Amino acid sequence: MTGTGLPLDGVRVVEMTHMVMGPTCGMILAQLGAEVIKVEPPVGDKTRSLGGMGTSFFPLFNRGKRSVVLDLAKAEDLEILHRLLESADVFVENFRDGQLEKQGLGTRELRRRHPHLIVAGHKGFLSGPYEHRPALDEVVQMMSGLAAMTGTREKPQRIGSSANDIMGGMFGAIAILAALYEKRGGKRDGANIRIGLFENCLFLVAQHMVEYEMTGRKPRSMPEREHAWPIYDIFDTADGERMFIGVVTEGHWWSFCREFGLQEFADDPSLRNTTDRILARGRIIPRVAEVIKGWKIADLSAKLDALNIAYSPINRPEDLLQDPHVLRPGGLVRNFNADGAPFRVPALPVEWNGGNIGEGLKVAVLGADTEAVRAELDKQDPSSKHNAA
Repeated sequence: MTGTGLPLDGVRVVEMTHMVMGPTCGMILAQLGAEVIKVEPPVGDKTRSLGGMGTSFFPLFNRGKRSVVLDLAKAEDLEILHRLLESADVFVENFRDGQLEKQGLGTRELRRRHPHLIVAGHKGFLSGPYEHRPALDEVVQMMSGLAAMTGTREKPQRIGSSANDIMGGMFGAIAILAALYEKRGGKRDGANIRIGLFENCLFLVAQHMVEYEMTGRKPRSMPEREHAWPIYDIFDTADGERMFIGVVTEGHWWSFCREFGLQEFADDPSLRNTTDRILARGRIIPRVAEVIKGWKIADLSAKLDALNIAYSPINRPEDLLQDPHVLRPGGLVRNFNADGAPFRVPALPVEWNGGNIGEGLKVAVLGADTEAVRAELDKQDPSSKHNAA
């Protein structure tokens, strides 16, 4: 399948994944123009039937892919998979170590039979003492210290999305793009790529690790942190809403004081610099809160916008479906679930030559492309129809 006009047009990816991390990798590659063929067992990817907070997992992370059903317990279907891999540039998987080896699909065997193939395994951990362990997003948030930084050590709190799984898929896509670029330079062999969910989360907390390495001071969690700015807080408004306001530059401080009637702070010789103001937060913040309480959120937004001061209402995800920036042309793309029902989803967060990517993607019905892909393989290499790869 070519002719997308996108940068990965002509790249074929075979994907055997489930849940979020591996499917995210394939979803990104598909949106960039690759042909992504998702190989599923006869019962389908179990993520297809998730409900509750998992309802969105399959449609969101499997848009734009073809679905091929293969029963790898059957020699004929295993042969078809190898023929498919022979025709592919990339193989993406996220099974626990050892599972694919039982079917002759371990990395070593794949690289032996298909030396051209880029194999990207999305795992719980990179190679090392923990490589045998399974991992989940919440597990690695607890292990890496991210949960303790988001909440506290006494009450750790995971962040409110599958951020590590999604970011793991992103790192998988980045590594695959690097391997494709390497091959473009004339390298004939593929690559063996391993992406670790734990190490992905470790990358997120590196700023705190390096802070400790450089200062010897234990980083304080978000609720307990020392403020780096005099005003960097959430305030109540006159109409019962809440607004985060961040006054972070010298110019913003003076304009904020002037425009919000806080001349007493502007004239105070003990508040000449940022350090003075941070130390005086105990008296500054209650006074600012008193002033902000007199503003309605719409008027406050307009005033802060005019002053070029960073601010935000305290939104929930559903609020964003009414946000004017999210609703700008191309901000949300219209995709279609396997039953044909449309749903809106944020576009891939890049603009490509001034446009957005991902409009019109469809979620394939289980096995919808099995026969078509088999026919394509036969057409490409009729002699291999009944022979092992």
